[in-house]
Amino acid sequence: MPLFVDARIDTFLRGAGGVDLTLERAAALLAAGADGIFVPGAVEPGAVKALVAGIDGPLNVMVGPGAPTVAEPAGLGVARVSAGAGLAQAAHALVHRAARELPREGTYGSLAGGFAYAEPNALFTRA
Repeated sequence: MPLFVDARIDTFLRGAGGVDLTLERAAALLAAGADGIFVPGAVEPGAVKALVAGIDGPLNVMVGPGAPTVAEPAGLGVARVSAGAGLAQAAHALVHRAARELPREGTYGSLAGGFAYAEPNALFTRA
């Protein structure tokens, strides 16, 4: 099975550098054998465009609330968008809201819109 090494650079996520530092690190990581570069936090179109132009390999970014739609980074040349931990964070927030609502309000509104048991089970059946 082929292995794809997607080297992560947190300069944008941590606010610890911009395009230039990210490009410098990306070049070093690709030279060391990485297959692609993952830059979570890079969502501003100008910065993404500069990263795509300056990285000699596929660029992957992380999206979430407030980020451009999936089509926008793809249109700029991004190879992959990831929701990262966003899906788990949203699920944890729902659990937190429900756990607070039940004893405080005695209501169940946070649970609205959940799957019926058959829906997630169907995800695991073979076509």
